Amino acid sequence: MGTTTYTFVLWLMLFVYALHILEEHTLDWLGWARSTLKLDLDWADFYVTNAVVVVGGICTAMIGWRLPEISLTFPALALVNALLFHIGPTLVQRRFSPGTITAILLFLPVGIWSYYGAYLDGVLTIQIGVVSALGEAVLMAYPIVLLRLKGRLLNHKSSI
Repeated sequence: MGTTTYTFVLWLMLFVYALHILEEHTLDWLGWARSTLKLDLDWADFYVTNAVVVVGGICTAMIGWRLPEISLTFPALALVNALLFHIGPTLVQRRFSPGTITAILLFLPVGIWSYYGAYLDGVLTIQIGVVSALGEAVLMAYPIVLLRLKGRLLNHKSSI
């Protein structure tokens, strides 16, 4: 394993994510998501989900290169968020998705830099890259699965 000179980028990724959350809140990502993606969300969902994201970012930055397959899930989450929830929908629907500014200007470069830093520090392997991508997929899917379960469980409960 190489020297750990680029773990600071994981902390930078956390700061970038905070700026992204600020953009989403200020430009009403929730209203966009309700009308465009037909997601049944409220501001409490937004706040709790983003609080969990911030805690996850702190944890992964603290882990650093001791477990890069875990710590790289956070920049992977930012990269997929940028592509699938902001840049992609903005291009396909021709309607600005709040969060696209930080997705393009910050998520893409800092997310890529995180992986490049891991590579330069000698901790990035194909296996670690794949595991971090799979971890990201679980992280991205988890709140969506919970939202679907919430709807089913609440509907089932009310019909008893």
